[in-house]
Amino acid sequence: MFNCRDVGGYPARDGRTVRWGRLYRSDTPHRLDGTDLSAFAALGVRTVVDLRRPAEVERDGRVPHLDGVAYRHIHPEHVDWAENPYQPGSDLVRYLADRYTALAETGAAGLAEAVGLIADAANAPVLVHCVAGKDRTGVVCALTLAALGVADADIAADYALSAAALERFQTWYASVGGRLGQPPLTTPAEAMTLFLARLRQRYGSVEDYLRGAGLTDAQLAALRAHLLA
Repeated sequence: MFNCRDVGGYPARDGRTVRWGRLYRSDTPHRLDGTDLSAFAALGVRTVVDLRRPAEVERDGRVPHLDGVAYRHIHPEHVDWAENPYQPGSDLVRYLADRYTALAETGAAGLAEAVGLIADAANAPVLVHCVAGKDRTGVVCALTLAALGVADADIAADYALSAAALERFQTWYASVGGRLGQPPLTTPAEAMTLFLARLRQRYGSVEDYLRGAGLTDAQLAALRAHLLA
């Protein structure tokens, strides 16, 4: 994997901090083998939440089997980006924020289900992933961190960390003969900031958005109880 990291360490509004070793995010782990798979197993992940489309799962396969690791496939409904492609030279920040906003609308139930799995301490540590680990994964992690009371600036900074990893991914992908389409594989912090602002403008708060998507107050409380220290 090229884009795998712990989502811990960020301060929350109430003075607590997001715990390390409870939530990880990544690109697709289906390529793991050998020492890489052993290193992944050492993280102690109990639950892998796969946000890819069914066709993507069928094409590439799942995370390799590990004893004690549960696999959950959740596909937040969303329009294929190829139906509304990025036009080179246009505003990439707005394009990405538009796509994330559309995902939040059509995929609300799936996004809330993913955050609900993260909220259950029995599932932790959790790994959330999609293909590149930047868009669907970025939205789920942003919703989770916002519900924990992490500042938008820190959420956007976490999202932006994927940029360097995606450069490595693109280098590897080209080395095996792959060709990437549009948009560019990058993560401008401003795109996440704009998305969160839009979500609050429409729903009042991220918590209210998640409630409307099906998450309960008990789940939100559980999320804070085991992910903040």
